[in-house]
Amino acid sequence: MDYLLLGVVTTIILFGLVMLLSASSPSGYEQFSDSYYFVKHQVIFGLIPGIAALFAFSRIPYTFWKTHAWNLLILSLVLLVLVFIPGLSAGIGTAHSWISIGGVFSLQPSEIVKLTFLFYLAAWLGGRDTHAVRDVHSGFLPFVLVLGAIMLLMILQPDVGTMSVIVAMSLVVYFVAGAPISYVLGLISTGIAGLALLITAAPYRAARFTTFLHPELDPQGIGYHINQALLAIGSGGFFGLGYGHSRQKFQYLPEVGSDSIFAVIGEEMGLFTSALLIGLFLLFLWRALSIASRAPDAFSKYVVVGIAAWLVIQAFVNIASMVALMPMTGIPLPFISYGGTSLAISMAAVGVILNISKHAK
Repeated sequence: MDYLLLGVVTTIILFGLVMLLSASSPSGYEQFSDSYYFVKHQVIFGLIPGIAALFAFSRIPYTFWKTHAWNLLILSLVLLVLVFIPGLSAGIGTAHSWISIGGVFSLQPSEIVKLTFLFYLAAWLGGRDTHAVRDVHSGFLPFVLVLGAIMLLMILQPDVGTMSVIVAMSLVVYFVAGAPISYVLGLISTGIAGLALLITAAPYRAARFTTFLHPELDPQGIGYHINQALLAIGSGGFFGLGYGHSRQKFQYLPEVGSDSIFAVIGEEMGLFTSALLIGLFLLFLWRALSIASRAPDAFSKYVVVGIAAWLVIQAFVNIASMVALMPMTGIPLPFISYGGTSLAISMAAVGVILNISKHAK
């Protein structure tokens, strides 16, 4: 398998655990009287299942997922419906995109859908030649209908951030499969128009967009989050304040262990280490695309491209939102942010790439 890719991912995960320990300590002590609460949960419900999933998925032949692609599409739809069932649904913040299992821990089905839907999409596109993919009736319309069903279920939750990552991943795979650039640009334009409607329909989304345009507006209200993030990153300078010396993590920065952890990285470790982290994600992208270019068949190629697009796009959207280059999205930083489901599924996806790398030409 590709050990360089495995080494890059392992480095990011270990760095993430170290930073989560620092970033979440005040919140853990304040909420649960345990400074190590969030790190312990990340290890128990994210890292350990993730290691098992990475090992298992690296051993399962990638053709298995192609064979069961249709079943995986049905599973994707079922998982997204579960969040609407009373007794299972669990809300966090403004989104109801979690399910509670036994009242012990929660699971975010949309994280699993990123992978299961990608398997279906790669199998569907891999079974068609370029002419069929470019055709409106056999390629464009079926793609839009299936993706639209996934989008609708995620809008109803609502979880627009995760939905945007799935849409971006799908469009990248669709384009690589041979779709005309005019189709892709048309879908992007339609998506932007739809996103504008969603922003106007929900006050909290409108507030996020307004804050993006004017970060200085209402710094104690709707602009509080981005202003605290910028203050944290700006305070770090080139080399940072030093590990454990963040001031913003002491109940100033919202969602400090999950969505906002990059701001703590910038504050404690500085621009230099933050740039190295971004470089690791770029190295991951390069290795993944190298594997995709040598993939044994179309299905495996699309799967690797999709996983690379998903993880790297999600990482840069999270980072961009912390430095006011994009509106706040609420999506985690892959391999680093607190969230067991996200970490475990991301590691499972890496396992799939490692299995495909064994068969690369």
